[in-house]
Amino acid sequence: MKLRAVSCALPSRQVTNADITELIGEHSARHFTGNLDHTLGRIGAFLRYTGSATRYWLDQGERPIDLLRTAARTALDQAGLTADRIDVLIYTGIGRGFLEPGGAYHAAHALGLDHAHCFDVIDACMSWTRAVQITESLFRTGAYRTAMIVNAEFNLRPGGPVVPHLFRLDRAEQLESTLPAYTLGEAATATVLTAEDSEPWRFRFISRPDLAPLCNVTLEGYEGYCDPSDKLARNGVGVFTSFGSAMHQAGDSEAQAVFRQLDPPTGEVAALFTHASSKRWWQTAADQAGLGAVIHHVYDRTGNVVSASVPAAIASALTEDRLRPGQLAVGWVGSAGMSFGAFSFVL
Repeated sequence: MKLRAVSCALPSRQVTNADITELIGEHSARHFTGNLDHTLGRIGAFLRYTGSATRYWLDQGERPIDLLRTAARTALDQAGLTADRIDVLIYTGIGRGFLEPGGAYHAAHALGLDHAHCFDVIDACMSWTRAVQITESLFRTGAYRTAMIVNAEFNLRPGGPVVPHLFRLDRAEQLESTLPAYTLGEAATATVLTAEDSEPWRFRFISRPDLAPLCNVTLEGYEGYCDPSDKLARNGVGVFTSFGSAMHQAGDSEAQAVFRQLDPPTGEVAALFTHASSKRWWQTAADQAGLGAVIHHVYDRTGNVVSASVPAAIASALTEDRLRPGQLAVGWVGSAGMSFGAFSFVL
């Protein structure tokens, strides 16, 4: 399987850490019990500590599908392919407008992929990585030759799972389950893969379903589909709830364990791409694994763009000539679920 192209399209509204704390202050002023200024200071310090600086959100009049079109057309141009050459379209990630049918069908129609077979992969921030592994398996059947993986992670719309709910604080204790929301950015990406003879991709995964309550966006009636937990829907049904500190603590050992399972030749790795949940945390993990010098961060620029994190980083590295054909690259992801994945490929 060959990675032919990766493209990322960002919306135009730049949001800084100061903008985040200002928005929280505006939404919380009439509701908060305690020292709001102190709490805002804690949030600002947390964002700086993680390495956050900016992220991009949709501006007035911008639509996810239009940015997805931009990313897909750019990727096709980079790959030297036309839309009718795409055999499979996989829509991944959390940002979506439909539970039925899969978002892939609406995306395919908008992108002019009239004959592509369509389906979705939902695995939180691991979605893109899972989709790539599935694509390689499909190629091995011989039935498909060309695939596109897309996501449109636009989760900050008013009335969505984050805004304004998590910006309206009543007390400081809520930060335990809301802090990750303040790191979120928005992005669309498109990845083109082809079934060509090349060095095989290698994937390793670790699953920790016992940690599933730590990060969720619930639906009405969710209680009937799981065992009880006091962490589920802590911020309300349909609202993003994420215990980020507990997730990263659990991730310390599991992320290193899955990396050891992959066991890449670290001296030959030209670039490392990780989930964009924290620049500081992933830099520390990369340093421990011996790849700190080649990690390519986008978190400080884009924020946490969920399942778009790794493809956005690859697209950035290619633009900056940080990864070239024939070089070895490694991906490393931790995700709600929880799941941990590491993979390698040669560009």
